[in-house]
Amino acid sequence: MAEWKSICTLEEIPRLGSRVVRSTSGNIAVFRTSGGEVFALRDQCPHKGGPLSQGLVHGNQVTCPLHGWKLRLDSGEAVAPDQGCSRRYPVRVESGTVFLEI
Repeated sequence: MAEWKSICTLEEIPRLGSRVVRSTSGNIAVFRTSGGEVFALRDQCPHKGGPLSQGLVHGNQVTCPLHGWKLRLDSGEAVAPDQGCSRRYPVRVESGTVFLEI
């Protein structure tokens, strides 16, 4: 059964950046947009496994640092013409604390 875990404060995730959370099922990248929204994806591009946490965040997308694939932060889906998906994890912010459902 999944549970919500406190992972950091919102301020610990830079705007247009990310933070990596290690889990037993692999690394999870937690992103923060310029507007302060928070999203979480498996830290692995569906193309060649690049670390999404090291990619560029723009709007509600992240660009993989290896080959430039763009993924939607809200769904993990690759932006056309690319195809594929990185697993999305539910995330919420309460009183400045970020919680991740693992």
